[in-house]
Amino acid sequence: MTLEEFESALDGVLADADRALEARRGERWPLHPARPPAGAAANPRYDGLFRVTAAFTAGFGSEKGPGYLLRAEPATLARVPAEERAALEDEAAALVREGLGRAFPGRELRVERDGGVYKIFGDLSLG
Repeated sequence: MTLEEFESALDGVLADADRALEARRGERWPLHPARPPAGAAANPRYDGLFRVTAAFTAGFGSEKGPGYLLRAEPATLARVPAEERAALEDEAAALVREGLGRAFPGRELRVERDGGVYKIFGDLSLG
């Protein structure tokens, strides 16, 4: 598996999590006026109420080591209470955890808190 193939599969997991959040919570807050409705863009991170992303980190100073920092955030100008933001992050992490098992069968990948953020870590090998 190449890095491009790995990240493409990971992007698919993130897109599926984004779509699931839209289906479950898409009417929770008003959509940011600069964003099109869910399903309008080719990539769900660019439309709808939610943006689910992951960015690689080498993990220096981290408890979990290298991995992908997972972010799930609402794209709204409305105030989102901290407890609702935390619940959204927890739900997104669970969706991504499930998706990783389907996209990377037999690979040990985990989604857990690393400090104040969720991280995808484990077997990131490309072999």
